Amino acid sequence: MSAFDRLAQPIRKWIRGRGWREMRDIQVRATEAILGSEADVIVAASTAGGKTESAFLPLLSDVIDRPSDAGGFDLLYIGPLKALITDQAERLTSICEWTDLPVTPWHGDVPQGVKGRAIKAPGGVLLITPESLEALFVRRGAEIARLFAETRAVVLDEMHTMLGSERGVQVQSLLTRIELARGHRLRRVGLSATLGDMDLARAWLHPDDPGAVLLLVAQGGGSELRLQVKGFVAGKEGAEATERRVAADLFTRLRGTSNLVFAGSRGNVETFADHLRQLCETQALPQEFFPHHASLSREHRSFLETRLKKGSLPTTAVCTSTLELGIDIGDVTCVAQVGAPFSVAALRQRMGRSGRRAGAPAILRQYAIESAVEAAATLPDRLRLGLVRAIAMIDLLLKDHFEPPATGALHLSTLVHQILSVIAERGGTSAARLHHVLCRAGPFRAVDAALFGEVLRALGRPETALIEQAADGLLLLGREGEKIVEHHSFYAVFQTPKEYRLFEGGHELGTLPVEQVLAPGMLLLFSGRRWRIMEVDDRDKVILLTPSLGGKAPVFGSAPGIIHDMVVARMFALLEGQDVPIYLDETAADLLAEARAAFRHMELDRRPIIERGPGAWTLATRAGTALTATLALALQARGFTVAAHDGFLEADSETRDIRSVLEEIRAAQGEPEVPAEATLAFEKFHPNLTRNLLLYDALSARLKFGEVPALCSGLLSSSEDMSSSNLQDYS
Repeated sequence: MSAFDRLAQPIRKWIRGRGWREMRDIQVRATEAILGSEADVIVAASTAGGKTESAFLPLLSDVIDRPSDAGGFDLLYIGPLKALITDQAERLTSICEWTDLPVTPWHGDVPQGVKGRAIKAPGGVLLITPESLEALFVRRGAEIARLFAETRAVVLDEMHTMLGSERGVQVQSLLTRIELARGHRLRRVGLSATLGDMDLARAWLHPDDPGAVLLLVAQGGGSELRLQVKGFVAGKEGAEATERRVAADLFTRLRGTSNLVFAGSRGNVETFADHLRQLCETQALPQEFFPHHASLSREHRSFLETRLKKGSLPTTAVCTSTLELGIDIGDVTCVAQVGAPFSVAALRQRMGRSGRRAGAPAILRQYAIESAVEAAATLPDRLRLGLVRAIAMIDLLLKDHFEPPATGALHLSTLVHQILSVIAERGGTSAARLHHVLCRAGPFRAVDAALFGEVLRALGRPETALIEQAADGLLLLGREGEKIVEHHSFYAVFQTPKEYRLFEGGHELGTLPVEQVLAPGMLLLFSGRRWRIMEVDDRDKVILLTPSLGGKAPVFGSAPGIIHDMVVARMFALLEGQDVPIYLDETAADLLAEARAAFRHMELDRRPIIERGPGAWTLATRAGTALTATLALALQARGFTVAAHDGFLEADSETRDIRSVLEEIRAAQGEPEVPAEATLAFEKFHPNLTRNLLLYDALSARLKFGEVPALCSGLLSSSEDMSSSNLQDYS
């Protein structure tokens, strides 16, 4: 029997009505896997590669051919975005047209009447965000078993966004709680366009038996790829003039078609959208360039998304990462990226937004903006690190190499969230029950009983008051805990990085999202200048700065991000290589040649430690953000002023020698050394934890002290002694 013949009759009717000549290979294999086994399944295919149908055609067929009288939702779909839920609900409603199965979208914008009817008579497909599922537990915890008693499977869309993330751990915890409520396991089907390490993806989907997960990867079928990296050099004309030149090129290339321009920060989005708007007005043309970011109203974003989806008018969205995921915005001709991206996976996801029409190529335009190298140029300027990172990520993308998800993190902030949620769901529970649900059966398995007890004590402190314990030992929500859980903002486990306000001499310079460990003494690039951090105030989210000598910051600086080791390794391979990628324009090729020449001139190709001047060193760590930042903290704890870049550290001290200090750090055998003033609170519930717990959490996710001794050994064993006679002036 063919895969098509195995599908239920109403599903076959829908396929014929769509005019399909045949099912795609990935849909055939998914149908055979889902209908031929009870195993968990991962379907990996490019954007618009038919993943949704691959999962739902066989799952719906199973529900139709083997109906259940027990009640409850037949299938559960969890998606990361409300707009994606709405899109998928429309698609599934079409598929279910010839069946009696209802399709219920559920998120904050869905009318209460729709939700009420679904609660009274659950059935068919429930499409829901993690936050709305969390709200179901808090508000209707007693009904979870009834609502999901006979659910056949859960479909997890955009799975790559969940792996290793706070939201992913939340979803794992919620699924475990559903399984405990209904008394048996829930089959899981993961959908993703971009996955790095497939074994880690399997382990996330089925932690108890990763090997049992069936992996289906679409072969071929990708669009032709056209890409170009275009270089720009900002000289005396200033940053704004350079931005206008980039905007003019975007205007020329994109006008008259529909496109996405990923410009990084919200400020950059507004800047480029404004330049493009002015170009339309100057030429008396209809407006077709619009900003899109999370700070804009929902009405504005919906207007732009609808205009893109309709495709009747040329429309370009200048956006942050808000349009990166799989929300349906129709056919996009080109994707442009201004500035270096932070991950290969994100770049792949963005690129996949174009080339979705049959026969249409996927087009990626990468814009690299570099500063003119002057006497006071910084290391990132001399080595063109922004450009080199962009090329490295494109090279990895072309080889289908993506960052693996982070593993080993304790996720204590998310654990706090789930503790409050379970207590609210049950009206109170014991510590032992909480530990079983969340840690032994749930995703927080790295948290043992002792650490769990420390977390509970932190939440019960008078100054925290998130939980309290009754005379019989039952854990209840405390005064502050009740306020938090009752507010609608509770259901989201994540929050965008807190914006710290930056001050210098009583004058506010602006705000900056902080995702990395920062401490007094570190150098910071902001607003075209270099600053030294004087004080970090976690409570009021304030950073006090003082001007730092040592050069000018890059013209197009971007917000802090976490760069993976594999990206840095590729960057060094580029700096040490000779090949010039064919997708570089003439300026970008010249900039790469300059970077390679500077790399050799500094002798960084031969020595990982060079002396820039008396008491000033550059270290080539060849490591990503986490390990480089960890070494930076260890050096700072010994009196150094440090600045971290992609794979490099600049360390200054008037009294200590870098090699002797690296020997000290190596001898410390990875003992954590974090300055007391360093910021460690990044996630939503971190402010409710003790400093000791915050350090545990940081050591599990953001810092790598265990790898520092080996890094120090590598730096010391590969370096050569330098005398004052061969010092070069790099300042």
